[in-house]
Amino acid sequence: MNREKTARQIAKEKISKDEQTLLNPETRRGIIIVLLFLVAILSILSFFDLAGSVGEFLKNILLVVFGWGAYLFPIILIAIGYLLIFPEKYSIKLSNYLGIFLLYLSFSGILHLFISQDKAVSAIGEGRGGGYFGLVVSLPLLKIMGIWATAVVLIALLFISLLIVFSTSLNRIIESGGVVGSILKKPKEFLLKLKEALSRSHKEEPTTVEESDRQLFNAKEVSTSPVLKESVSESSRSTAKKEEQLTIFPGKKKRTKIDIPLDLLEGSSTTPTSGDIKMNREKIERTLANFGIEVEMGETNVGPTVTQYTLKPAEGVKLSQIVTLQNDIALALAAHPIRIEAPIPGKSLVGIEVPNQKVAIVKLKEILESDSFKERKSDLTIALGKDVGGKAWTADLDAMPHLLIAGATGSGKSVCINTIIVSLLYQNSPDNLKFILIDPKRVEFTVYNGVPHLLTPVITEVDKTINALKWIVGEMDRRFRLLSEGGKRDIRSFNGELKERLPYIVVVIDELADLMSIATVQVETAIIRLAQMARAVGIHLVVATQRPSVDVITGLIKANITSRVAFTVASSIDSRTILDFSGSEKLLGRGDMLYVSAELSKPKRLQGAYVTEKEIERIVNFLKEKGKPEYQEEIITKQSSLGEAGNEFEAEEDETLLTEAKDVILKAQKASASFLQRRLRIGYARAARILDILEKRGIIGPGEGAKPREVYLQEGEESENNDGKDSYPEEDSNEDELLN
Repeated sequence: MNREKTARQIAKEKISKDEQTLLNPETRRGIIIVLLFLVAILSILSFFDLAGSVGEFLKNILLVVFGWGAYLFPIILIAIGYLLIFPEKYSIKLSNYLGIFLLYLSFSGILHLFISQDKAVSAIGEGRGGGYFGLVVSLPLLKIMGIWATAVVLIALLFISLLIVFSTSLNRIIESGGVVGSILKKPKEFLLKLKEALSRSHKEEPTTVEESDRQLFNAKEVSTSPVLKESVSESSRSTAKKEEQLTIFPGKKKRTKIDIPLDLLEGSSTTPTSGDIKMNREKIERTLANFGIEVEMGETNVGPTVTQYTLKPAEGVKLSQIVTLQNDIALALAAHPIRIEAPIPGKSLVGIEVPNQKVAIVKLKEILESDSFKERKSDLTIALGKDVGGKAWTADLDAMPHLLIAGATGSGKSVCINTIIVSLLYQNSPDNLKFILIDPKRVEFTVYNGVPHLLTPVITEVDKTINALKWIVGEMDRRFRLLSEGGKRDIRSFNGELKERLPYIVVVIDELADLMSIATVQVETAIIRLAQMARAVGIHLVVATQRPSVDVITGLIKANITSRVAFTVASSIDSRTILDFSGSEKLLGRGDMLYVSAELSKPKRLQGAYVTEKEIERIVNFLKEKGKPEYQEEIITKQSSLGEAGNEFEAEEDETLLTEAKDVILKAQKASASFLQRRLRIGYARAARILDILEKRGIIGPGEGAKPREVYLQEGEESENNDGKDSYPEEDSNEDELLN
């Protein structure tokens, strides 16, 4: 009771302090902007003697301090004030202010070089040169260097200050064009053309792509596969034939690494607005105190979507007490929905995530320029977004090795898939990575048609999708055989030592629910087989769905795809279906997501990276100019079975078994799995598959619970659907799956 009274007294004291607090940050910023414009206008009026004695005093001060640079002073104030008006569009950091100071300092120093050294001090009182600013920076340099070296140093300082002000680099200035950019680009273009000419003259020799100084993007180079010489002697033809069998795509032309410039992507132009952080901290502390929970507020992390307030409960406070007050905290903050992370992984703190008043858009370019992406260990690194602290997050698809994405319509799934595809295109050449894009919705991936990384045009039809999945399973089995013959355990060691390299293959499915509703067995079987085994041979899945139900994301699929991304969903049941945790029903949408992998103990909240359609079109057009795709039509044509392991009834002895089962059933005029088990001495699974095949051929009827199936034919008759043949009908794709 005493503890509760103390908490209430503390709350009352907090209220009295709130009444004495200063203005909120928005109001303070508005006052600063008005004062900046006021000083700028007074300065301009003083130069024309239109501000009276105050203007005369201000003019003298500016001329003494800045000299001729005084006329630049109001322009800089107006520019800063304008940028502060739009904080969501322009972000001014402390480094930018430092750059402005260095810019003024170096500019004033250059102006003071026009004053002779013997009059350097007296000129200040006359308002000439660079004023005291120019004197302080130029005079010491003049005494130890002379005028020409001083001029060079000040000009260099001027360029450095410009780089700091605009937060840019020389590389970006050169790539962006302009007079200087075009002048500096010409030698580079000449060297590129010279290198291409040399490579054409030596194209018959096996070569690898070396590290090039012409990288427009800070990415790891991937060497292309060597080219086998076609002319071999008669004595070594058998050896060459064996080596050609290692080639994944025979007859393919060698390609070089394609460097995609980062300028094709747009930079970020928005900053988050979190509101009054100090007031929100006090509201959280006061609300918990009202319920007798004492906490110590920790640091505050402002992210692109939410602001995370951290707190440390007093000893003896249960975390469940804080979690149950979620709605009360939301009411006090007038924010909904809020999410409580108790505890924050790796910290003895509780996190309360409150939506920002203005959300910042995380652009893909920011993630690709981040240190976490530049220091990646694999060229299958994908850009995810930023966490609540503003840290860029990436993930290694090679280590995952598959990814499941789910969420409601419009929550950001397709944008997430596009960022994954684009980030992979930035790192890999067409020789190193291939895509199979499956788009049942027909509108998301069609823009990628014509990209040289594609194995087939974007697949939009269900039957072609099933054929492609069967092909990729067969390709997986073939790769395992190659690795076994080469004595290698994974694709990395295989590509590192043998003559031919196997490219990585990424299969992207944008809407799994549509495929599962039409061909559940075939699609689920293929996905499960790939998810279980395909990592070692460099085949990876990225699967998305907007219907996270158990009949789409089945238990076997979840068990084999441990890395998952959940966007906002309708209920906690859907959240548990995706993540095995609740929480994604409280997300804000538009890229707000929870990411979980085998390395994370709890879901990590991220704001997904955003890439626009125009950016994708620019990248696709750039890649189309660099090369054309070499489609393989056999991928989408009908496959005989789901890989080599599925050919159970293709052997002659199995066809004999099927024929024998048919004769036994027609003779006995009854059909059941237990009957075939006894008569043929086979297992239940094989007996059940035989019954399904005979049902498809019109020999027996469908199952009716425990009753035996009806037999449609008499002994000696033939099924019309089978045309008098007992052999397996090749035109029935559904029977292919039953045989597996």
